Amino acid sequence: MPSSNGPRKVLVVDDEVIIADTLRLILASRGYEAFAVYNAEEALDWCRNGCPDVVITDVIMGPMNGVELAVRLAESLPECKVLLISGHAVTSSLLEDAPARGLNFPIMAKPVHPEQILEFVANAYPQGREL
Repeated sequence: MPSSNGPRKVLVVDDEVIIADTLRLILASRGYEAFAVYNAEEALDWCRNGCPDVVITDVIMGPMNGVELAVRLAESLPECKVLLISGHAVTSSLLEDAPARGLNFPIMAKPVHPEQILEFVANAYPQGREL
């Protein structure tokens, strides 16, 4: 369940450490409780205890990719919002069967401007909804 008070928890997942750490710093500078991990497996471990409100994840990682991570989060933390980011054209093929499973994840192409990510996080929950 997302945090009920205080700043929203945002987890950034990217195997490119500089990207993950930079996004974490940008989010933290805007008042979010931001964390970074560097692969999907670490993200799942973190989510077992950290329960983020929003997860921003790269798609192309290994051994588990970001789409697989998003699907697992949708199953275990359905109230958590997930944003996929990718710099690879093959991403669309990874997403093809998600809608058939009742899943629809927003995706942004890298390079993503930080303002786009901040806008997604700010709009992840309806105005007036207390976290």
